[in-house]
Amino acid sequence: MGASPSALLDRIARGEFGGDVDEGGKRGSLGPGVGGRARLPLPRLPREHEAAEGDRDRDERGREVAQRRAESAERIGRMAEAAGIRKVDVIAWRDLDDVEAGGSELHADEILQRWAEGGIDVRLWTSRVDGAARHIIRNGYSVNRRAGRYAVFPRTAIAGLRGKLGTGDGLVEIWNGMPFFSPVWSRTPRIVFLHHVHAEMWDMVLSPRMAPLGRTLENRFAPPFYRRTEIVTLSNSAKDDLVRKLRHSAERVTVVPPGVDPRFVPAGRAGTAGTAGTAGTAGTLSPNPLVIAVGRLVPVKRFDLFIEAMVALRQVHPTLEAMIVGEGYERPLLEAQIAAADAGHWISLPGRLPDAALVSAYQRAWVVASTSSHEGWGMTLTEAAACGTPAVATKIPGHEDAIIDDQSGFLVSTLPEMIDAIGSILANPMLRRRLSQGALRRVEGMTWERAAFLALEALASRVTLSR
Repeated sequence: MGASPSALLDRIARGEFGGDVDEGGKRGSLGPGVGGRARLPLPRLPREHEAAEGDRDRDERGREVAQRRAESAERIGRMAEAAGIRKVDVIAWRDLDDVEAGGSELHADEILQRWAEGGIDVRLWTSRVDGAARHIIRNGYSVNRRAGRYAVFPRTAIAGLRGKLGTGDGLVEIWNGMPFFSPVWSRTPRIVFLHHVHAEMWDMVLSPRMAPLGRTLENRFAPPFYRRTEIVTLSNSAKDDLVRKLRHSAERVTVVPPGVDPRFVPAGRAGTAGTAGTAGTAGTLSPNPLVIAVGRLVPVKRFDLFIEAMVALRQVHPTLEAMIVGEGYERPLLEAQIAAADAGHWISLPGRLPDAALVSAYQRAWVVASTSSHEGWGMTLTEAAACGTPAVATKIPGHEDAIIDDQSGFLVSTLPEMIDAIGSILANPMLRRRLSQGALRRVEGMTWERAAFLALEALASRVTLSR
């Protein structure tokens, strides 16, 4: 793994890694890896050609991204080789293709694909996805969908005890509500991705009889099994919550902030090749006040409060428009609430948006808002920030790191505070401009390459200590 970043860039430019880009921007076949290990083909450098200014800007940005990915692959490969990490198993509740996939699944995909680019054999084990293949290759790592939505937990433990899973050089458990109890059945060096405490979320997703069991499992029963396990979380405020509520040792909780995809850029600046082009009206600020919220349509996001806030603001800003981007099982309830408020002509629920349309929505919005009750970070807030859009969000762990209060947006504790904060931004162009500039500063240096490196560093330390 001694190739220099410049040598890697030359190989990328010559297309030695192969693999065509499909319509979703993902690469296909795997090229040869270093040391006999498969590696995900890295982004090709754009071809030199005469183009409009926006195309040239996009090409240059594509070159920057390609160079960063090449350097990241080299650094990750060197670390993996030094620690003796060749194969890593990752266990998670849901896969990215699951209809209810959210930030946790996106985070896993961004990290794992970069580990794969570094030459690591990464195998993800999750629950099944209805109508989808049991085994696929995505972004250079394998995805194995073993069992049903709840059976995946005991099935994974049984497979681990039988030596059919977790036999690599490292194990990553993604604890998303229900843990896999990997310390009980795995002797492989491991870390746990734990983004936030679920707490009251159990009351939102389980029946009144089952919710107390969920809280007891998370707060009392499970944590003692993880006392000697390294925890990786997204934010300092989430870490404080894990230490205070679940009594994890602060020394064993490492903070690794998420990255922001380079396609999220301010209006008027070209994104990377194959993503959003920002020329024309699609990527310019909406002429009418536009507030958007992005996330799964599930109880924890509390989009009912967002709708309430928008209805109140519409009385002061009669041209206000609002949009909730995402999909989920609460759609019928939210549609009924919008209809009851006679707001169907100005509040829209477009579902999940393609990449380019999502970038455009962030760029067109005057404000992005989050009424969520629990988050490990709030990645939609920093995606919007990278587009120069300020945020107003609930003051909760995760959001307290994603937003710098009164610099990149506002943190609020009540619905009236949210209405006032959004209203002040809509009414004051100078305030919005200041917060927009602060939002761009907030996301400087936030890359998935850095996140992947730091996450692997946490796992490598456990592998090294196990010897």
